[in-house]
Amino acid sequence: KFVPALNLAVFWEIFSIKENQQVTYESYYLLWNLNDCAPELSISHMNLITPTYLSSYLAGLIEGDGTIVVPKEERSNKGKLNYPSIQIAFQLKDFPLCQVIQKLIGHGSISKKKNSAVYILTINNLEGLIAICQLINGKMRGPKYYQLVLLIEYLNKKLPRLNLEPLGFSTKPLDNDSWLTGFIEADGSFQVRTSLSSKYPRISLSFELVQSRMTHYGYSMFDLMNQIAIFLGVNVNEIRSERTNPQYRLRTSSLKTNQAIRNYLSKYPLRGTKYMDFKDWCKVLSYFEQGNHMENKEHIVMIKSQMNQLRTVYNWDHLQ
Repeated sequence: KFVPALNLAVFWEIFSIKENQQVTYESYYLLWNLNDCAPELSISHMNLITPTYLSSYLAGLIEGDGTIVVPKEERSNKGKLNYPSIQIAFQLKDFPLCQVIQKLIGHGSISKKKNSAVYILTINNLEGLIAICQLINGKMRGPKYYQLVLLIEYLNKKLPRLNLEPLGFSTKPLDNDSWLTGFIEADGSFQVRTSLSSKYPRISLSFELVQSRMTHYGYSMFDLMNQIAIFLGVNVNEIRSERTNPQYRLRTSSLKTNQAIRNYLSKYPLRGTKYMDFKDWCKVLSYFEQGNHMENKEHIVMIKSQMNQLRTVYNWDHLQ
C-alpha cells in the first residue's frame, strides 16, 4: 500500500480530545487508529517485530535518539517530586513507527515537541521503566549504558524485591543482532549524489552515520563509532570541529563497504521511513554492482528525487 504523508489536520483534531496533546498507550485505542492519520494502515496488524529483535533494536534506538533521565534528588527545590523517564525521539514522518514501538512496549505516551517536527515517546511509570530495562539490559554498547545502570539502581531502591542486575555492555559481534539497525534508524542516512552537468559527470553512493562527539553526560562516543566503522571497513572522521557541537561521522563509499551495510540491513531490516530510502538506495547499488550506473543515470536521478526529505509517498507494507 502506498500511503501519503500523515494527515496532520486529522491528527491534531483527534489529539484535541487530550488537553496536553498526548496519547497514552492505555487510551489511544479508544481515541483512534492509525488509519486516521495514514490511510489504509492499521496498527492492529503490526505484529512482525519479535521480542528478540525488539530488545537489541530498542537498545540501539535509545542509544541513537533516546534519553534516560534519572533524578539525583527525590524532590526539586520547590518540593515537586522528580521522576525518572526514558524518552525516544521520532521524526514527524515516523509517527507510525513511534506508535508501533509504543504498542510493543505496552507503556508510554506520545507528544509532539513544541516548535519542532519531532514526536517524543515518553515512558515514566515504574512498570514501563522496568519493562524497558529488562528488554535492553545487556544489549547496550555505548555510554548511555551508564544512565541505564543509574536507572536500575533507582528502581531497585524504590522496589527492593525487584533485584534487577546490570548485565554490562553487549560484546556480541555487530552482525549478530539488530542493535545497529536501531542506531541507524535514529542517526543514519542513505545518500545518492549526482554531478551530471560537470565536465566529468559522476554518480556516487554512500551511507552516513553521524553522532555528537560527547554525550550530555560527558562521555566520548568515539569508541562506539569506531566499533561500527571497523565492522563496515571505514574510518571515523571528525566534522564540525569549529561548532559548539562537534561530531563524528563515518561514511561508506566503496562498493565493498556499501555492500557491507546492505547485507547487514537485509538481515536486520529498518522499520521506519529509512527502510524506504534504503530500498531505493539498494536499487542504485545494484547498478553499481552491474557496472552500468552511468547508463542508467536518468533512472538514478528519478530515484534520488523521491528519497529522504523529498519523499512524499510512503509505503508501510514492511510494518504490516
